[in-house]
Amino acid sequence: MAGYECTDQQNAFGHRVDFLTLTGHLDRVDQDYADLHPFNIRTVREGIRWSQVETRAYQYDWRVVSAMIDSGKAAGIQQIWDLCHFGYPDDLTPLHPMFARRFAALCRAFVAFYRSKDPDGTLVVTPINEVGFMAWLGGDVRGTSPYCVGQGWEVKYGLMRAYIEGVAALREADPTIRLMSTEPLISVVPAINANDMQVSEAVGQHENQYQAMDILVGRMCPELGGKPEYLDILGLNYYYNNQWEVGSHAMLPWANLPPDPRWRPLRSLLLEAYNRYKRPLVISETSHPGIDRPHWIRFVSQECAAVLNQGVPLWGVCLYPIIDRPDWDHLTPWHRAGLWDADLSADGPPRRLLYQPYAEALLNAQALLAEQEVVLL
Repeated sequence: MAGYECTDQQNAFGHRVDFLTLTGHLDRVDQDYADLHPFNIRTVREGIRWSQVETRAYQYDWRVVSAMIDSGKAAGIQQIWDLCHFGYPDDLTPLHPMFARRFAALCRAFVAFYRSKDPDGTLVVTPINEVGFMAWLGGDVRGTSPYCVGQGWEVKYGLMRAYIEGVAALREADPTIRLMSTEPLISVVPAINANDMQVSEAVGQHENQYQAMDILVGRMCPELGGKPEYLDILGLNYYYNNQWEVGSHAMLPWANLPPDPRWRPLRSLLLEAYNRYKRPLVISETSHPGIDRPHWIRFVSQECAAVLNQGVPLWGVCLYPIIDRPDWDHLTPWHRAGLWDADLSADGPPRRLLYQPYAEALLNAQALLAEQEVVLL
């Protein structure tokens, strides 16, 4: 799978960013989709950009999304739609009393619009992307709206209220809709020779990664109306820096060199999440910047093969981003994390430069996984 960076959030400086425009994907969507064909990628993650679609409260402009759907159909591409990736309309935050109602209305409007264009096809939606991360970014470290400190739980609660009301609205409008959650998959460990309190803190922070999905299925905060059936496909976002030490935040190197007994193989983390929820899995985001891209995709594919060999329904892996992107807060330099780098030397939308070592490693990874029994969306 391929993911196109679609954040439309307000960054740490209060500036609205729009990555579908910055990366040139809106201008080059037809060519971007054509470029996927040599790699046999037929499923992509896209975003509607809530702040751009809802021009005024309860008024929607679907023209850009409509054109993107047309491009996907023409190219034979299945699109998974994020309704709220990173970003809300100017007049809303997750702490606003009308946030959940507005989001549920957006969900109903999107289904009606989508079905007007495609009455019978499979519709896969991610209601709100990475609730846990967005609650921390906007609620604890002032990295985005609502720019709070020490209110991560309140932001998470507001996001999950909207998520659950949105899922109910989506299912009411279209009972056949498929829902793909997307939450970070992390490992938080204590320091070596930690005391009991430090060990307990690490265990607690590791467990907190599941709060959003526990709320969604009704294990936490039952007053919000979560139900087991609201968790359909379990999307897990895993990057090279997703394992760290509590307190110091020191990253555990993903290659585990030199060996660290606290480091956990990706397969172990995937199995932990699967055993907790018993839902089909998707690695909904993964990538590495720079020259380690080919090594990373080899590592991920080997871990996925091991999981598939244990009979776990792992349905896909999404390279995110598939096209290079800049940082949210400082729009230069670019990360060099995509299958295609961005050529910024000319005027106009960035041109695409295939990073050949990554491309070759991807093809080899696909060959490895083709040997496993894979169930596709």
